[in-house]
Amino acid sequence: MAQPDRPLRADAARNRARVLEVAYDTFAAAGLSVPIDEIARRAGVCAGTVYRHFPTKEDLFRAVISDRINGIVADGRDVLASGDPGEALFTFLRSVVLWSATDRGLADALAGVGIKIEDAVPDLEEAFLGLLAELLHAAQEAGTVRRDVDVRDVKTILVGAQAMQAYKPDAAIRLADVVLDGLRAP
Repeated sequence: MAQPDRPLRADAARNRARVLEVAYDTFAAAGLSVPIDEIARRAGVCAGTVYRHFPTKEDLFRAVISDRINGIVADGRDVLASGDPGEALFTFLRSVVLWSATDRGLADALAGVGIKIEDAVPDLEEAFLGLLAELLHAAQEAGTVRRDVDVRDVKTILVGAQAMQAYKPDAAIRLADVVLDGLRAP
């Protein structure tokens, strides 16, 4: 996760790490609308401690989501490198839908709810879209995905599938598969 510019005292470093851990868990469980004061309370620190490390909620969000999206991009690259390029996109999209079932903060971030990811962490949005483009291109070259869709279409489909997860969790993967079948080449 993002590190401060100068070394912290041991107690300050522990507090910062605790705030990030609690913020990640809280954003994952409740989405990005949770107030910083609530995160401070759950972390067992005063709100001033949170604001000292993260002057704005966007700074806290940026620190939390950066690590998560970097991990997702790395996982997506592993999927692309390890298997059938024609199915890698589908495997990756299903896994992101499953992650969103337990990480509302991630789902909110990808959907632009609360804080727009492209504004808060533009390099991560670019990395995520770059990965989607690689997966899409590989699948199109393999002949498994329609050629008339682009990376923004795929992200829109992903955000819609995540919304299905929130609306009807018990059927989300089945419904996501129905939607993803629409990406398949005829």
